[in-house]
Amino acid sequence: MAIAKAERLMNLALCLLGTRRPLSKRELRESIEAYLEAGNDDSFNRMFERDKDDLRELGLVIETVENLDGEVGYLARRDSNRLPPITLDAEEAAALGLAAKVWQQARLAGAASGALQKLRAAGLPEDVDPYEAHGALEPRIPVHEAAFEPLMLACRDRRPVVFDYRKATAAHPGTRNVEPWALECWRGHWYLAGWDRDRGAERVFRLSRITGKVRSRGTAFTAPVPDVVTVRETVASWAGEIADRSALIRLRSGSGYPLRAKATAVRELGDGWDELEIPYGHGLDAWLVEFGPDAVVLEPAELRADVVDRLRAVAKG
Repeated sequence: MAIAKAERLMNLALCLLGTRRPLSKRELRESIEAYLEAGNDDSFNRMFERDKDDLRELGLVIETVENLDGEVGYLARRDSNRLPPITLDAEEAAALGLAAKVWQQARLAGAASGALQKLRAAGLPEDVDPYEAHGALEPRIPVHEAAFEPLMLACRDRRPVVFDYRKATAAHPGTRNVEPWALECWRGHWYLAGWDRDRGAERVFRLSRITGKVRSRGTAFTAPVPDVVTVRETVASWAGEIADRSALIRLRSGSGYPLRAKATAVRELGDGWDELEIPYGHGLDAWLVEFGPDAVVLEPAELRADVVDRLRAVAKG
């Protein structure tokens, strides 16, 4: 159905752009096969009005003209629908080149390269090489997860998805029914933000923990999509990056270097143990579980209880 409508809209746009005089509804119906197949005049009129409104929403300027006989006609003048010339200075071209290089290792590399070729044909300065290195750092966004492309398309098309997801503290993956909002790369990892239907709340999923294929659902979104999806802020909160207090952790000597890197204070306890003071934010309990018997929570009591509960859940499988 989507392909048929897209083809119908394209045919209508070509008719309106290709004519030198206004075309009446009757002439347009005789020129477009999909309109000929409309059951009756009412069906055709509803279809045509929807298509005309859709084309206008897409940016096509359609004029309505009444001839001497009082018959209404439609056309889209080329001069009214021609984009202005593209002009880019060296700095703008360099920015586009860096953006394209970001995707050179991803599935979007072909699209990025093709876009730059079109910009070159449209007037990109000849003395500017968009792929030229412009600094010591070369930006790249790694996309190795098979789930990236189907999730990217699902976010674009507003299609709910289902996938199997393995939490860091779970022995086996569980099924997630998600209305995807946005994808974002944060500290070398891709994350999906969306509405978890089963939990009735916003959730963020790390793509590397998605197992198996991403399956699409043919249903509509049930929750409103936020105007701004703050993926990084949400991930930072869940990862314990946003902290308003401290926790005391006993850590085995010679282990837990990521914890040591976050510690604001370290004290040797002897007998092969150290005491660390770590910023305490949401998600710290899930992170501490990953260190197993090498990390013991001393305080606060609620953090210790959360870690114990997670360890028991893992032990039960």
